[in-house]
Amino acid sequence: MAILERVFTKAKYQATYYVEETEAGKRLDQFLQKYLDSWSRQDVKKKIKDGDVNIVGRPGNHRPSTVLHYREKVILTVHKTTQEDEYWNGQLIKLNESPDIIFEDDHLIVISKPPYMSTHPTGKHLFYCATVYFEEIHHKTIHSIHRLDRETSGVMMLAKDSKTSNAMSEEFINDRVKKCYFFMAKKNENFRGESSFEANERLGAKEGGLKRVYINHYPKDSTEGKRAHTKFSLIAIEGDYVLGLAFPQTGRQHQIRVHAMINGLPLIGDKLYLGSFKMFQRFKDGLASKEDHDQMQLARHALHAISLKAKYNKEEVVFTSKIPEDFINWIKEKFTISINEIEKRAQDEIDKYFSKV
Repeated sequence: MAILERVFTKAKYQATYYVEETEAGKRLDQFLQKYLDSWSRQDVKKKIKDGDVNIVGRPGNHRPSTVLHYREKVILTVHKTTQEDEYWNGQLIKLNESPDIIFEDDHLIVISKPPYMSTHPTGKHLFYCATVYFEEIHHKTIHSIHRLDRETSGVMMLAKDSKTSNAMSEEFINDRVKKCYFFMAKKNENFRGESSFEANERLGAKEGGLKRVYINHYPKDSTEGKRAHTKFSLIAIEGDYVLGLAFPQTGRQHQIRVHAMINGLPLIGDKLYLGSFKMFQRFKDGLASKEDHDQMQLARHALHAISLKAKYNKEEVVFTSKIPEDFINWIKEKFTISINEIEKRAQDEIDKYFSKV
């Protein structure tokens, strides 16, 4: 199936599909289901019955069983309703609709991405996205250079043109961009008490299907998984809790979260690695218990891309984001050290690291 056009706004998504010869004779719901793989069959059927799927040249509402013909065009419309709402303890979380801009010129935008904002549209997350937000402002395509997990906040680069996107993407692909993340963790019996350490365990998903979201770890001399390397520096420890910085040397999925967990520091709010796959599913399905919420303590995993060093326009540049408000509120409950002192310690470690690379 060819996608002829996609239009994203903060309130509506519309895609136009072309029925190729190999797709002729298919039912409408089967045609859409094949390419909307994150949607359930019932979701697709409901969209058709609600009149949000149109076959160009065929007036009126269609049925899921409607048979498609070669060269027809199918238009799917998705309106923003409640599909991207986030809840914590039964309360709707207020999302930050306007990301802070750290830097902007004619070619590059650097933002402090709010938690839950997707980098770009994917699956059911079509509206609360960094690229969509800036495309509405600039009335042009905005390119995602790299990505952060939805729950991860912090420094993110976006490009206003393909040339800048390609050039900066190369920097990330070749690990020439140096990154620092701020995290909050809960100690367990595997924590060795070291103020700085490195993790080299290889990482990779062991299972397919739904469980592919859980990343397994393997010894560094294993043939399983992919090579991964993270440096850690802890800046505050009080009771069971730790504040630290992670400096990933590679860019594997969930790298910091898994490497921290291996070393006895699972991140606060991490439903997968402080919790479990079953707990992750309970939160995903809206079935998390009070005990699940109490164990997580925070609505999202406590990871923030606090600083980034890259080469842009032939110069080394550093972009830094402040510790987010939800983290500050949690820190004030658990630590006696002031936020100003935490920020100072973090900046000292960041400066020390970036001066060496």
